Amino acid sequence: MTALHSSLDIMEIYANRYHHVRVVDVEQNETFWGNKKYALTLGIKAAKFDYLLLTDADCKPLSRYWIKQMSAYFEEGKQIVLGYGAYAKTSFSLLNKLIRYETLITAIQYFSYALCGIPYMGVGRNLAYKKEAFFENNGFVNHMNLLSGDDDLFVNQIATKDNVASNISPFSFTESIPETTLMDWFRQKKRHVSTAFKYKIIHKQLLGLFYLSQLFFWTLFIILLIYKYKIYMVLGLFLGIIIIKYIVIGISAYKLKEKDLVPFLPFLELFLISFQLSIFISNLFTKQSRWK
Repeated sequence: MTALHSSLDIMEIYANRYHHVRVVDVEQNETFWGNKKYALTLGIKAAKFDYLLLTDADCKPLSRYWIKQMSAYFEEGKQIVLGYGAYAKTSFSLLNKLIRYETLITAIQYFSYALCGIPYMGVGRNLAYKKEAFFENNGFVNHMNLLSGDDDLFVNQIATKDNVASNISPFSFTESIPETTLMDWFRQKKRHVSTAFKYKIIHKQLLGLFYLSQLFFWTLFIILLIYKYKIYMVLGLFLGIIIIKYIVIGISAYKLKEKDLVPFLPFLELFLISFQLSIFISNLFTKQSRWK
């Protein structure tokens, strides 16, 4: 018996035992085969109730109150609830810290943008929205051909300053198993980043400005050090900015239970900048054609 059949058999057992469990068997479709959005759309159509809470197959809630916590944020007028999807910690693993740091920075961005009234994305590892919002906005029709985007592009498409709620309660967190090799993580991030060109112009501008500011900061600092230009002033400005980063990211890391990353902040930031640049260059020349 294959793993797929075994999983389906298990789900059917639960469906027979618990009336609120519904199984949707996705049959092969030549147009959409291998497309996660097709399977999600079928599942959403089959959903019985008005509120959808989504996570990924490799995720688990970190609290028995996950459903209660996420659903509690559907106040009047709110159609989307953004949650935090963490990655499991691995001791003595530099790659694990890099993956979790990138996840932390992404979360700081999408939570802070939402709180400022310009929400731009959420993560499918922990995301909730109303079923009516999905169908009123034609679901994933505008980006069905893209491998990713069932979370960030969908939120980018329908989110407004009034219809999004952010939930950073530890009882609402989920956790996934991270990639274990740098190349696997690289492929995963290539797929995720490939959706950015579909974002609204304001979001692309703000995110691009943020990245460029980091890139120029480190590049200029290294150049000035090499040429020993006003070394004490340069070091003073560098330390001042690093301290501000420690405060901002440190507070966020504490709230999101990632405080062990803070001591490595400058190194992790410098690596992430280089890593993102390599992904951007790679995406210019390669294109993934199906979900893996």
